[in-house]
Amino acid sequence: MTIKNIKCTTCLLVVYMVVAAINVAAEFQRFDHLPLKADGSLDILVIGDWGRRGLYNQSDVAFQMGKMGENLDADFIISTGDNFYEDGLIDEEDPLFVESFTDIYTATSLQKQWYAVLGNHDYRGNVLAQLSPTLTQRDSKWLCLRSFIVNSGIVEFFFVDTTPFQDKYFTEEHHKYDWRGVLPREDYLSSVLKEVDMALKESSAKWKIVIGHHTIFSAGSHGNTQELVDQLLPILEAREVDLYINGHDHCLQHISSQNSQLQFLTSGGGSKAWRGEINNWDPNEMKFYYDGQGFMTLGITENEVNVAFYDVVGKILHTWSTSKYTHMDS
Repeated sequence: MTIKNIKCTTCLLVVYMVVAAINVAAEFQRFDHLPLKADGSLDILVIGDWGRRGLYNQSDVAFQMGKMGENLDADFIISTGDNFYEDGLIDEEDPLFVESFTDIYTATSLQKQWYAVLGNHDYRGNVLAQLSPTLTQRDSKWLCLRSFIVNSGIVEFFFVDTTPFQDKYFTEEHHKYDWRGVLPREDYLSSVLKEVDMALKESSAKWKIVIGHHTIFSAGSHGNTQELVDQLLPILEAREVDLYINGHDHCLQHISSQNSQLQFLTSGGGSKAWRGEINNWDPNEMKFYYDGQGFMTLGITENEVNVAFYDVVGKILHTWSTSKYTHMDS
């Protein structure tokens, strides 16, 4: 994902229960998760597309996450969605929650707060079950909402529910999706875009990072998400967002924008990966692509952001850093 930097676990659960009960298209709920380290820095693990009862190397990735979490003294964990395969959760008591989450991410360093968004596979199940505060009662490190904000002082994280943006999910005949709380769709999407735009505009954080399940740009199997290119990307560019982090494509990836400081980072290697599925991309933009399992780390200070990608055996595959003024690749 003890809940660090949140004053009271019980208080968080009460707030979570209230949020789950209100209109999902209302103003984004904010959670404060301030740094505990003396220097004010943050270290975060990012994982996506994982929940397979430990199969497809999920347990191996979790083990390496635990080691790196201990080395970094990670503050919290971000999940980029597709948390439970193949079709989300059946209900709040679905054993898949424990078998794919609690029983897998067992390292002491991973018993920190997890902040999760929904992916398209999660929408194929009982969405309200995955959003239910009952899951937080079952495992206190779990928090999943549609769209919300985590304020960490020097950085704010804006979690955006991207699945309802994709047109194809509303016409597919071979999959059923749980659209409770999303319909009427046009009103829901309009509200999400309005709220994320306003939240980014009002943010005074040094760094702005947006998290969604779906790609904006990707050389992977799913490729670009045109609906997000058309509707969300202009907001991110106008509000000078630093990073967009996603899952969806089962790979690790870094694409650099030539139009702004915005970087597109994919951390979707939490379990099953798609070997050999990569499309041609401008080498001036494609900084890194790996078609295997792994995870990502973020190290954030007031003046610098450091990104690193790790594979299933803990090997560093790619690093990148920025100081707001200079981008450095290695």
